[in-house]
Amino acid sequence: MNITIRSAKIEDCQRMMELVHELAVYEKAPEQVVVPFEHFVESGFGEKPVWWALVAEVNGKVEGMALYYIRYSTWKGQRMYLEDLVVAENMRGNKIGSFLFEALIEEAKSKNFVGMNWQALDWNEPALNFYRKYKSSFDPEWVNCAIDF
Repeated sequence: MNITIRSAKIEDCQRMMELVHELAVYEKAPEQVVVPFEHFVESGFGEKPVWWALVAEVNGKVEGMALYYIRYSTWKGQRMYLEDLVVAENMRGNKIGSFLFEALIEEAKSKNFVGMNWQALDWNEPALNFYRKYKSSFDPEWVNCAIDF
């Protein structure tokens, strides 16, 4: 299996959205993916991008992705915020997620970010176990808050 980790290109967006939908089905919330495709593309590849991504190509096909943006902490500085790390279901167990995660760590260090944050659902034991391998800390103090417009 030939796995290549690289920066996402605009041509990858269709496949990336397919992976986002696959993740939403896994997380039992496919109806919550409402972002228009054009908005997704513009947000990553327009004049002022707000997200960046790495993709994992397996034999020429994108089978995984890690999408992130910059989070700013007044206490610590710039941090990478990992929005989605997803590997196609039929490709899981081939270390693609590890390759992506390790490439993210290297990218964050190269950009002088002071760390990386992300969320995982409390019932997603495979994801939690994956992150434990990296000696990640889990913060029970903070409550996620949101407001929709």
